[in-house]
Amino acid sequence: MPSKSSSRLAALTVAAVCSAVSTVVLTSPAHADVVRIHDIQGTTRISPLAGQKVTDVAGVVTALRTYGSSKGFWLQDPNADDNPATSEGVFVFTSSAPKVAVGDSVTVTGTVSEYVPGGVSTGNQSLTEITKPTVTVLSSGNAVPAATVVDAHSVPAAYTPAGDTAAAGSINALTLEPTKYALDYYESLEGMNVQVADARVVTATDPYSEVWVTVKPHENRTRRGGTLYGSYDSQNTGRLQIQSLGSTADFPKANVGDTLTGATTGPLDYNQFGGYTLVASELGTLKSGGLQRETTQKQSRGELAVATYNVENLDPSDATFASHAAAIVNNLQSPDIVSLEEIQDNNGATDDGTVAADVTVNKLIDAIVAAGGPKYDWRSIDPVNDQDGGEPGGNIRQVFLFNPERVSFTDRAGGDSTTAVGVTKVHGKAQLTASPGRIAPADTAWKSSRKPLAGEFVFRGRTVFVIANHLNSKGGDQGLTSQYQPVVRSSEVQRHAQATLVNAFVKSVLDVQKNADVIALGDMNDFEFSDTAKILEGDGELWSAIKSLPKSERYTYDYQGNQQVLDQILVSPSIRRGCDLDYDSVHVNSEFNDQISDHDPQVLRFKP
Repeated sequence: MPSKSSSRLAALTVAAVCSAVSTVVLTSPAHADVVRIHDIQGTTRISPLAGQKVTDVAGVVTALRTYGSSKGFWLQDPNADDNPATSEGVFVFTSSAPKVAVGDSVTVTGTVSEYVPGGVSTGNQSLTEITKPTVTVLSSGNAVPAATVVDAHSVPAAYTPAGDTAAAGSINALTLEPTKYALDYYESLEGMNVQVADARVVTATDPYSEVWVTVKPHENRTRRGGTLYGSYDSQNTGRLQIQSLGSTADFPKANVGDTLTGATTGPLDYNQFGGYTLVASELGTLKSGGLQRETTQKQSRGELAVATYNVENLDPSDATFASHAAAIVNNLQSPDIVSLEEIQDNNGATDDGTVAADVTVNKLIDAIVAAGGPKYDWRSIDPVNDQDGGEPGGNIRQVFLFNPERVSFTDRAGGDSTTAVGVTKVHGKAQLTASPGRIAPADTAWKSSRKPLAGEFVFRGRTVFVIANHLNSKGGDQGLTSQYQPVVRSSEVQRHAQATLVNAFVKSVLDVQKNADVIALGDMNDFEFSDTAKILEGDGELWSAIKSLPKSERYTYDYQGNQQVLDQILVSPSIRRGCDLDYDSVHVNSEFNDQISDHDPQVLRFKP
């Protein structure tokens, strides 16, 4: 998924915060046409006063933001109108540290602006602000307006209206229906003081001191406490991101299934990384749910265990080798074959032409031995420098680890970074022209993306073809809270082309040998219900084995409060028909704040 590190705001520092529950009667200079905050916000996502100067807009300061590039304060009118579609709060952008205090009754003169976090090209909704402000403090020490409670009863079940087809699918100009659609409900509270209570954590605390909770505890709940993203129409309306106006050092280190007990209160913001966000001036108390990392079952003597594990840009300078090794040995029970994704070259992101990754791989193998695991052997093909995407200079690639005490690798010369592997028929059986080899590396589908790695293995006399994949990322796709509904998933175009090539290669194996055991696995960067998965599966050439699990257990990744499938192991008919297939998504990373990768490894056990 898209990295947030390159465009983040500065790390959170401290800000003055407080809250109380009451109302205050505002007094402000008399004008013929007094503009109130709800007049600025209006009944759509775009202010009817956008671009105009407003004078003496009255309200009470509810919170300050003194850090990052978006300094300012939230202002709320304690005397609401009778229209639930119009917000009574607004952010006042000061650019420098604001010179007001929480509880100040003020008037603001400035220009109404619509700010799009991340820029217009992201498709994000805009945030209504007052910019270039002149602020007059009328009185101090006032109670802030009572927080609006956001809970399972107030948030609608439907996520969003369909966008206006005459406006390229935008919902910006549509009149808000806050009792009908969740996105409209949240928009109607933009800038206002809101509160959630006893909210369960559905995405663990991230490195930026953010956590996702749900206000709908029964909405698509997974067995371990998360919220399942099971279809494009299952966006999960109860999800809400929580940040804090306090010190990052005090932000709770939460795991999925934990609870923020009591009240969490603050203004409702909208940002580039998740959309609607409660920026807390008061945080609830973290209560642990006791979540533990999973351990899969050990394969029997006659079972072949094949795993996929995205180790997230692993290079020799990382401090995670021992932890990854422990996960492979203990939690994955030392699979016979492991497809590793995101193995970087020997000097990581240093972009000096280095493409070899033997130092990286051998350091991991040594760590596995030190953790009590087998002495794995390995195979891979170095990519052409800077041609396979990922972190610049890192030259990420897929690597096969295999336990030579249990399985052998069939080496066949000819495979390199630019030569396409093919399939031939030898003695009535399918055989790769090169092992390891890369699938169609010159095809434009793989531009700035990882080329699949194919190899032949032999287990107990039976050949197994394994294809390690890391398909094009979702970078560039519009977020679920985009102004365009339904959202545009532009990254699918390349991923569909890649899936077509992988399926065609599998089909070429099965055309030669109908009963061949073929496994295509890795970080597919798409859901098990996606068109990408359907293209990979084709006309039955492959089947995504994660679908053998109950729906509530189908996830490998946790993103913005949605547990979802990105990593998959797909199998040919001979493996699926064997009736002894055992699949496990081993949750050791995605649900935890101290994760060593953002992906959970997957394990398949079967008898060839």
